[in-house]
Amino acid sequence: MKRILNTNEFLHGGDYNPEQWWDEPDVINQDFALFKQAKINTVTVGIFSWAKLEPEEGKYDFSWLDEIFDRVEEMNGHVVLATPSGARPAWLAQKYPEVLRTDNLGNKRGFGGRHNHCLTSPIYREKVREINTKLAEHFGQRKSLVLWHISNEYSGECYCELCKNAFREWLKNKYGNLDNLNHAWWNTFWSHTYNDWSQVNPPSPLSEMGNKGMNLDWKRFITDQTISFIDNETAPLKKITPNIPVTTNVMAGNPLMDPFAGFDYQKVSKHLDFISWDSYPAWGNDNQTTAELGRNVGLIHDFFRSLKHQNFLVMENTPSRVNWHSVDRAKRPGMHELASLQDIAHGSQGVLYFQLRASRGSSEMFHGAVIEHRHPEQTRAFKDVTKVGKDLEKIRPIVDTNYAKARVAIVFSYDSYWALQDAESYSKDKKIWQTIQKHYRYFYDHDIPVDFVSPEDDFSEYTLLIDPMHFLMSKAYIEKIDSYVKNGGQIVGTYISGVVDENDLAYMNEWPKELQDIYGIEPLETDVLYPGQANTIIFKGKEYKTHDYCETLINCTGKVLAKYTSDFYQDTPAIVEHEDGLGKGYYLACRTDYDLLEKFYEEIASDLIPELPICKSSSKVSIQVRENGNTQYWFVQNFSDKEAKIKLDKELLDLIGGKKDKGEVVLKPFESKVYGVE
Repeated sequence: MKRILNTNEFLHGGDYNPEQWWDEPDVINQDFALFKQAKINTVTVGIFSWAKLEPEEGKYDFSWLDEIFDRVEEMNGHVVLATPSGARPAWLAQKYPEVLRTDNLGNKRGFGGRHNHCLTSPIYREKVREINTKLAEHFGQRKSLVLWHISNEYSGECYCELCKNAFREWLKNKYGNLDNLNHAWWNTFWSHTYNDWSQVNPPSPLSEMGNKGMNLDWKRFITDQTISFIDNETAPLKKITPNIPVTTNVMAGNPLMDPFAGFDYQKVSKHLDFISWDSYPAWGNDNQTTAELGRNVGLIHDFFRSLKHQNFLVMENTPSRVNWHSVDRAKRPGMHELASLQDIAHGSQGVLYFQLRASRGSSEMFHGAVIEHRHPEQTRAFKDVTKVGKDLEKIRPIVDTNYAKARVAIVFSYDSYWALQDAESYSKDKKIWQTIQKHYRYFYDHDIPVDFVSPEDDFSEYTLLIDPMHFLMSKAYIEKIDSYVKNGGQIVGTYISGVVDENDLAYMNEWPKELQDIYGIEPLETDVLYPGQANTIIFKGKEYKTHDYCETLINCTGKVLAKYTSDFYQDTPAIVEHEDGLGKGYYLACRTDYDLLEKFYEEIASDLIPELPICKSSSKVSIQVRENGNTQYWFVQNFSDKEAKIKLDKELLDLIGGKKDKGEVVLKPFESKVYGVE
């Protein structure tokens, strides 16, 4: 396999800001002594360090960072060097106020916070490029430099005149003329027709928030503007250090563990060498079991890994607590090792933390850290980190493996997600991501690898596509899945799919012909249920509840697998199977609990369960596989606070325990085993 990082070990370390302690050398000396003790081999430096790197315009001071590089190289470690664009210095904001953002009410932001910069500002782009060039020239040949970490958690929007004009130019390039724009946005409604480009503004409470085409194009524009800013950031890095890969840290929401939706990560990922993400689940919360949360974290690992269909990196996580959670609870004993090895099991090439040493003051002083404010060697977090460091050394041979190849893929479209969330119909909380989590569950519980794909990806390698709530479908995508099924693929579609085209305009007269061919039905209307209401369907002789959405289907030419039991659509189809060429389409017309989905996927996907040399007795045990050619490693993890049993079909080497196991093995609560064949 091709390494995404030029290292022969897993990265273990994280964000380090020694500039906070530069006048206290004893603190930094203590840090490096503790790094050695905790098996820390990587530091990420330079994040938010612009004021230290360039204290005055054009005057650079890299000497302090040189010392850190020297010390890391003395311990044969690795440096991830960040560009500082996520937080500009005060002198820059004062001299060039255009670099600061304007909110959607027209208010110019003052200096402060993070990510308070205009993505369009030519001056800010110039200043970012200048300092990135200096950093690449100065540090690019250091032997410890393994990775560029550009900015930090890109996010946000700006509504200044520069951004408004850029949006208008983007629209001109897309539509060519106002007639095309007016048609795409259906501007005859409410007399919104434009006759001059200057009349077009971004969506705002000050003007227009209800135009669906405008809202969708604004999200697309923000995506492209972010990509343009990223390309500006990376250009000097790629020119001066072409062999050093570039990444940035993407985000997931909490507690839902859904991907950040401010812009399209699937498109942004094409401009990065690989994906990193910041993992902050609420371990030990009071509304999920550890097994439930672990499954959702596994899903988001799979989503981010799939952005480039290769291994990734957990750029940030916490060894203990998260100061911005609603309840700042620390991980329970055993959970940090469990979570860290789950990272690796799903394809991460390391476990990095925010932060290595806790800040003494300011906004993140109480965020969990490897080195806490008092008695750092004695904290449970430090001991847990040390244990993970030792684990990563023991499983070092796995660094040159990939996550197992998937035959199942879930389709996710940012365009469709945005459009459906914006739709003033169905219900306020459409639970799109929760629906994806429900469909994912069968495969996770049965240790079946899953990828995520965008509508632009190649589907030919997958046996089964799952395509839930795909509200916005372009004609090109519809033709693509029709071809996929006719050539032997299987697809599962659901309610609220194929409703609008790429401009968020409704498909008229009939459902697109290709979708009729795939699924053998046409959805006619959607009955939206209140939270306390339900219908039922009969599937395989058993009754199952439906919630939220029940579509009525007409023109059914497929095999009816389930019917509704009541209401005006009683005895009409609820689940349909239909042959299309060499493949099949399955349509689920209603939202159900997991018990129905489990039975449904048991019928159509049980043959995808992989043959493993390990048999588990509980779905709370996860088995994930990393492989390289014929060499495989099995991560067996107990996401329960109770013991669990597994049975090995043959003798396997426990890499962490350093012994061979065979037959029945008892996993302690939250225990992980990593097995290989000696």
